[in-house]
Amino acid sequence: MPSSPLHRGSPASILIMEFLGRNTKSSTNVMSIACCLPVVECVYCLACARWACQHCFHTGGYDSETWGLASPNEFEPVPRLCRLILAVYEDDLEHPQWAPPGGYGIEPRWVVHRKTYEHTGGHAPTYLLYVDHQHLDVVLAVRGMNMAKESDYAVLLDNSLGQRRFDGGYVHNGLLKAAEWLFDAECDVLRDLLERNPGYTLTFAGHSLGSGVVSMLALVAVHNRDRLGGVERKRIRCFAMAPARCMSLNLAVRYADIINSVILQDDFLPRTDTPLEDVFKSLVWVPDVVLCIQLAMPFMWKVPY
Repeated sequence: MPSSPLHRGSPASILIMEFLGRNTKSSTNVMSIACCLPVVECVYCLACARWACQHCFHTGGYDSETWGLASPNEFEPVPRLCRLILAVYEDDLEHPQWAPPGGYGIEPRWVVHRKTYEHTGGHAPTYLLYVDHQHLDVVLAVRGMNMAKESDYAVLLDNSLGQRRFDGGYVHNGLLKAAEWLFDAECDVLRDLLERNPGYTLTFAGHSLGSGVVSMLALVAVHNRDRLGGVERKRIRCFAMAPARCMSLNLAVRYADIINSVILQDDFLPRTDTPLEDVFKSLVWVPDVVLCIQLAMPFMWKVPY
């Protein structure tokens, strides 16, 4: 009988055996890698969970758990300034619409002026300049974030970690720019008020977004006291109600004699860690990205006919 062309030892059989051997080794390698993937995924998930626990669930409450209690004299201005900040939301203080029980506790005739978004051009939130002759205080109060104003979102989101340095530390870029604009707009008026009322303190007060602006404003004022008539550092103070994290720890410690942060228990924004703020900032843009993709999809795909 004629011999088969694939008998053992023929060139064709040798090539087939080598091909099968290579495929067997490749399959073995692929199976080994596939078996390792679940382990790698588990390690990766555990690492992500550990990162989330350390960065996203570490609240700011731990930062102040060892701090002492405020004295009655230190806390005395807080309720009064909170009412003054609420007064910034009123269009007409002579006929208030949202006054709390007992009113705002201010004299409308002592209001120097109130600047709205139309006056600031969106560079800063609405604010009020008030001379409290009863407590010998010149107060600049800034309202909180207006959810209907895109300019407030622009101020809040204008930042990235390590973007803006100030006095050996780091600060929020958008809030500092708003504070610098506000200081340039009002420093002459503030200097005049302090010169006409010697011995008065200069107080910056704000809530939420406004608290970040006034915190930065206090830093700017301390570094430009010559533009305020040489006012002493001890006469400058700031009360930030429910503030966002807007400066590095070394600056917070260095200006602790000026800036007072007031936080009500577990208030969300002040207790939010900085990495989680970046997560929320990313989430803000997710709907916009999805909308853009949906609008672009009809132009991205060519339907065959």
